[in-house]
Amino acid sequence: MPRKPRFYLPDYPVHIVQRGHNRNNVFFEDDDYQAYLEWLQEGAQWYGVAIHAYALLPNEIHILATPGDQEAASRMMQYQGRCYVPYINQHYGKSGTLWQGRYKASLIDPESALLDDMVYIETLPQGAGLVKSPGAYKWSSYKANAQGRNNPLITPHAVYLGLAKTDKTRREKYAKRVKAGLSEETRQAITDAWQTGTPRGSDKFKAMLERKLKIKVGHARRGRPRKATD
Repeated sequence: MPRKPRFYLPDYPVHIVQRGHNRNNVFFEDDDYQAYLEWLQEGAQWYGVAIHAYALLPNEIHILATPGDQEAASRMMQYQGRCYVPYINQHYGKSGTLWQGRYKASLIDPESALLDDMVYIETLPQGAGLVKSPGAYKWSSYKANAQGRNNPLITPHAVYLGLAKTDKTRREKYAKRVKAGLSEETRQAITDAWQTGTPRGSDKFKAMLERKLKIKVGHARRGRPRKATD
């Protein structure tokens, strides 16, 4: 079967997900997380990608970013792979595949979906039982977006900046949004979108994408496929 194409549009955010092969860990020590972030920052700078949020879990990564052109996100991820996979293989005496196939990506409507996507990503460590609160996790962007911790990897999106006029009030509003959490329906919709590579947002947003990309973007589908009937 042909691969489903990834949808990119310059200056529109995208949720990128990459998982370890067979759900195996891809990070083993603090140095691994740090090395990944350093190469991610290099790739983002070289290829013109603004990163708004991220979470590195032991066996998967989530990144919310805005590419400056249609190839920027792919080039950033390719660069990361060329650096990080050899590092892991050499450091731990491994060989073969580290990642579970191609990374997944879903275009995000900045007006209606970006903030929910940030909350989704930055609460993943808590949801996975790794910490009791998002602020306790070392390898996510939560401390930058909600607590003001300096993080050179993070470029705030205009929608996030629009939460308030001052940094302090903006962080407080965002932290309250994180504390309130997402409905199960919203979390499932975000998961469905990145798993299927389907853009997520309003009907107006999807119609705009179809006009610009000249392709049907489709809809995310959940659950098992229906059985064919005779």
